[in-house]
Amino acid sequence: MPLPAPPTAYAAGLHILATFAAPAAALRNAAGSQKFFAELVVRLGLTCVGEVYHVFAENAGFTAVLALTESHLSIHTWPEHGLATFDVFLSNFRRDNHATVRRIYQETLGFFAAEERTYAEVLR
Repeated sequence: MPLPAPPTAYAAGLHILATFAAPAAALRNAAGSQKFFAELVVRLGLTCVGEVYHVFAENAGFTAVLALTESHLSIHTWPEHGLATFDVFLSNFRRDNHATVRRIYQETLGFFAAEERTYAEVLR
C-alpha cells in the first residue's frame, strides 16, 4: 500500500520590503497618503483595525502604520533625501494574498510617483 501524500505546507503570506525615491512634496503629504491608503484598503477588500500617522514637523516627513486584520503596511518618508521605506505583509489565512500585496506596492509607487531603489519579497 502506498504512503499518503504529505500535507501541503501552509505559506503564511508575502512580505514586501522596499525603498523608493519620490518627489519631496509627495513624501510630505501625510493627509493625502492617509486618504490613499484608506481607499486602497477598502477597494481591495481588506480590513483596517487601527492606524497611526505621525508627521515629524512642518515640511518634514511622516511615518504611518496601518494594522489590518490581514496584517499590516507601513511607510516612513524622508523628503529631505527624496526617499521612503515601505513594507506590506498580508496573511494567507483566508485566501492567497500574494497578488494583493504586489498590487498594494505597485499602487503605492504610482501614488507617490516613485522610482524603486530596493525591493525584496519574503515568503513567510
